[in-house]
Amino acid sequence: QVLLVESGGGSVQAGGSLSLSCSVSAWTIATACMAWFRQAPGKEREGVAAIYTDRGTTYYADSVKGRFTISQDNAKKTLYLQMDSLKPEDSAMYYCATDLTLSPRPLPDYSNYVLAAGNYRSWGQGTQVTVSS
Repeated sequence: QVLLVESGGGSVQAGGSLSLSCSVSAWTIATACMAWFRQAPGKEREGVAAIYTDRGTTYYADSVKGRFTISQDNAKKTLYLQMDSLKPEDSAMYYCATDLTLSPRPLPDYSNYVLAAGNYRSWGQGTQVTVSS
């Protein structure tokens, strides 16, 4: 099983930036798709961004498009999430995930599929992000 360890969370004022990292124990076929999720108290875990690591295709939730950037460094076996123009509503525990289950059928658009928490089998422990107004 792939081990994931997040880091980089912290407290920042609205409008500021944070960069999250997710250290991956090994690049395997399971890490072909990786994603960032977040969960605020009392809310469901929501997909933030995802990337197919073999081709660089990225997906973003509408709420973070233009502000967040997902990327990877294969040599360092690390997944990143650059978060700019942060808002108080971005406050949450942020998790990285991988080992996406295969879709049972071809999909015309994979955006919703790769941003659905239930489709991933490996998770990190999370890192807290707090944005104050």
